Amino acid sequence: MLTAVPTASAKSVLRVLICDEMNPGPLDFEGFSIEYVPNMPREEILRRLPEFDALITRSRTRVDPELLNAGPNLRVVGRGGVGVDNIDLDAASRRGILVLNAPESNNVSAAELAVTHLMAAARGLTRSDASTRTGKWDRKFLGIELKDKTLGIVGLGRIGSIVATRAQGLRMKVVAYDPYIGDANFARLEVQRASSLAELLTSVDFLTVHTPLTEETSAMIGRDELAMLRPGAIVVNAARGGIVDEAALAEALHSGHLFAAGIDVFAEEPPAKDHPLLTAPNLGITAHLGANTFEAQERVGAEIVDRVLAALRGDVSRGAVNAPALDGKTMLALGAYLDLGEKLGKIQGQLLPGASELEVQLRGAFPADAAPIVTSVLVGYLSGFTDETPNLVNARAIAKERGLKIVTRESEDAELYQSEVLVVTRQGQRTRTVGGTVFGRLPRITRLRNFRVELEPEGHILILSNEDRPGAVAKLSTLLGNWGVNIAGMSLGRAEKGGQALFTLTLDDALTPEQLEQIRALDVIESAYLVRV
Repeated sequence: MLTAVPTASAKSVLRVLICDEMNPGPLDFEGFSIEYVPNMPREEILRRLPEFDALITRSRTRVDPELLNAGPNLRVVGRGGVGVDNIDLDAASRRGILVLNAPESNNVSAAELAVTHLMAAARGLTRSDASTRTGKWDRKFLGIELKDKTLGIVGLGRIGSIVATRAQGLRMKVVAYDPYIGDANFARLEVQRASSLAELLTSVDFLTVHTPLTEETSAMIGRDELAMLRPGAIVVNAARGGIVDEAALAEALHSGHLFAAGIDVFAEEPPAKDHPLLTAPNLGITAHLGANTFEAQERVGAEIVDRVLAALRGDVSRGAVNAPALDGKTMLALGAYLDLGEKLGKIQGQLLPGASELEVQLRGAFPADAAPIVTSVLVGYLSGFTDETPNLVNARAIAKERGLKIVTRESEDAELYQSEVLVVTRQGQRTRTVGGTVFGRLPRITRLRNFRVELEPEGHILILSNEDRPGAVAKLSTLLGNWGVNIAGMSLGRAEKGGQALFTLTLDDALTPEQLEQIRALDVIESAYLVRV
């Protein structure tokens, strides 16, 4: 459990160590002693860390349990930039150490690099440069103008939004696919919304991706997706390695299906010498330079120092990656409800991503002030589709940025339980409802839509609706048995005999998209959704 961060008033001078190379800006702050030792050897960090209250790194220093345990006074670790892969978040949380980052500092630089790759690919800059250096003066290569072409953006978050505005300045039409961004943001940016990835891919001349790397986005642009693009299209990945299938991209370049491509990131960096993309034609490669501009480095250094000092003063509202815990008494009382809220939010994030409104109904009597439960619902709903790690500190700010309206309703009465949490998401005419309660210390799902159910929110949950008549469960069980998918649990619910019914199955294994479509094709099934909790 994370403990409270000490404030500057609790100690005359708080000491901060910056151990990696960056541009931290001025370091003269009242009440703080800041020591900047760029590229400090690990052995020296381990030796000196007991002297410091906070540590600031970039990606070079591995902040693992050994290093964390070497700093008995350590209360804050700051990571200049977005990623925190070099920091053991679990170990930091167990030690009560707050981890901060500065994800916004690199946005403009990353977006501009993507646009640079688009323009370089369109005009064959790397190809002409390499050819000219060998002594060949080739003026026959024909490039492509960006004006009046259609740019497809996967991921319309901070960086994707900047790319959109830059492309519009080049007189490009912009279409984007992002199921997690509300319609208001699309309208504000004057970007056309694609209802599916397939719709986007089949309608664009250029494609760029700007999403975090998750299970959902890993290899999301694969062989089949690249084949959907128009012949002669251009693909850019300056986001995360692995979002675009690298072998499939190399094949599409060799075959001539793609005109060109630009890559700033690889799944494994640096790439192996025999990596297929290194010999692919018409490909521009940079060495993960998205954040590498003078301006971005100045911003990230100054920003992370400012956030670490603010945290040491007691303000943890900016950049928190692992949220400081509530006080021990509140955690003991609400812990299971916070877990329930996060799971309900996670389910809703899969049932209706990109909602314009999220309503949390707190019904009945809770063992403590239930307000943190609302935030935990947001943490679950926002998880998995933002570079920022949502937590109890930053979830509301992320929701506001994405145009998600939060509504809280409290009632002293709960229908069947002492207390119940209901989460309702809305997007246009579409509405999804999920509810749950806590039995002892165990969260349980108690409601889906207007149906009462009871199931444990764990693993893969298959949610199905059908007409209440014999045969539905049998046909589905046969299908799952043929696939070797084991059913771990089942819950049935119906509004009235012979009317519409809903049943859920907890599965040991995930289903493929093709298997889910086969389930939806059964004559006894009206709808089917698979969520992972």
